[in-house]
Amino acid sequence: MMKLQRQETVTILREEANMSGISGVSGYSNTGSYYSALSSGSRINSAKDGAAELSIINKEDSQVRGYNAGSENLEAAKSVTNIADGALSGVADYLQRIKELAVKAGNGLITNDDKKAIQSEIDQLKEGISNSASTTEYNGIKLLDGSRSSMQIISDGNGTSHELENVNSTLDALGIKDFSVMGNYDIGDIDKALEKVSNGRTQIGAQANGLESAFNYNSIASYNTTASKSRLSDTEYGEYVSKLQKETNLNTYKLMMQKKQQQNEASNIARIMTSI
Repeated sequence: MMKLQRQETVTILREEANMSGISGVSGYSNTGSYYSALSSGSRINSAKDGAAELSIINKEDSQVRGYNAGSENLEAAKSVTNIADGALSGVADYLQRIKELAVKAGNGLITNDDKKAIQSEIDQLKEGISNSASTTEYNGIKLLDGSRSSMQIISDGNGTSHELENVNSTLDALGIKDFSVMGNYDIGDIDKALEKVSNGRTQIGAQANGLESAFNYNSIASYNTTASKSRLSDTEYGEYVSKLQKETNLNTYKLMMQKKQQQNEASNIARIMTSI
């Protein structure tokens, strides 16, 4: 009976010592968050690392994404203006040649056959203008045929928009669909067409400048917002390595003290057993 009581007492004391050790181990470690900060490069990986900072970081991340997506839209829009301006430059060249031929056709010293030859070339040039209007496009969107007068370009996450107006350069819009030197004609019609094309190119140039300005703003805003986000979230490696080393040393000390405590408890158990 005495032996059974002694065994029960020893078992209870050992369980209490083990529970004490487990409690000591579970309460000390912050190394997990330090390792997470060092491995991810961010010291704010969850709300427990800083709820206020995490909220700000998420907002700034959303802003950066909005600026970057808007910049992609602006880049596409700049491509549209480049394509349209290049095509209109070709249309202007066609019109200049038509005007030159119309002046030649006004020479009373040429024959009717000469005029027919001039008109034949004019018709070819008009066909070139018509083809430019019908085939100039971006991503399947016609730019010069009058089918779409404008396009909205969203430039940031706040919904800021820029209207990109297209130029109609069809023969009808330019007023030269029926232009012919075989009868009475007005060279001024070609001048008016040239003026429309010139005004269209000026409009496109102004739009391109506006797009470039918006793109530059997005780049600066994205950079500064990213920098602000980094100041809040990026891990200071020297600081966190120091914290990790300090925590590791503290844990080692605690483990040593725990081991010493367990040894003392084992000695106490041994003394109790000898006294029973």
